[in-house]
Amino acid sequence: MAVQSPLTRKPTLAVFKFASCDGCQLSLLDAEDELLAVAEVVDIANFLEASREVRPGPYDVTLVEGSITTPHDAARIRRVREESKFLVTIGACATAGGIQALRNWKDVNEFTAFVYANSEYIETLDRSTPVSFHVPVDFELRGCPISKTQLLEVVTAFLQGRRPNIPTYSVCVECKHRGTTCVMVAHGTPCLGPVTQAGCGAICPAYNRGCYGCFGPMEEPNTAALSAWWKSLGVDDRGLVDAYRGFNAWAAAFREASDRHEAAITVRGASA
Repeated sequence: MAVQSPLTRKPTLAVFKFASCDGCQLSLLDAEDELLAVAEVVDIANFLEASREVRPGPYDVTLVEGSITTPHDAARIRRVREESKFLVTIGACATAGGIQALRNWKDVNEFTAFVYANSEYIETLDRSTPVSFHVPVDFELRGCPISKTQLLEVVTAFLQGRRPNIPTYSVCVECKHRGTTCVMVAHGTPCLGPVTQAGCGAICPAYNRGCYGCFGPMEEPNTAALSAWWKSLGVDDRGLVDAYRGFNAWAAAFREASDRHEAAITVRGASA
């Protein structure tokens, strides 16, 4: 979609929130000066974090933050999809179910009965799932929170009718770019960087901490090899389950890895 001239209609941008903390929407507001430039070429028609004005669709570009956790949200995301030419999911919640996807391995009815005095009034799904589980998604932008630089690249790319230039390589490449010594090699610190998609600038390793996997799995991650390395550092299967079940727990590669280690725990328990 090309940028419109002043004599034609500006492309419309909408931002919708589902189950999330609002952090990814705030990344757009944090863009500040860059946001003003975006506002000159797009018509922000629906963005409750920034304005109470809401105009009906259809929208040219729609950003969706948050996972789908209730029947109402499942129906609402279908309506949003119908109103959107391009739909982009932003953040770990929208792309991988978020931290709330930890419920997917437990009994949600037990949770609600424990927390609420009258749990029969709570209407929720038994799983927290990415938006892509419910409707077609044109692009996924990872992160918890997302990078404002990457967000601006995505919006600009759709306005210019091209695919966003977002890296799919690992955080390790970012460490190399900034000259950061590998924390696993040098210090024996467990790190998810080798299987995590770049985007944060390798912040944690730069401060001698292992990567937590905030941007989800990279393209074709070798989780088996990384798990073996972690075990050589003294991390057991329970520690590996906890590591993979973080912000992007329901992302396929991390989910499969954590399930594999949980199964190993179960087998050992049965044979003990």
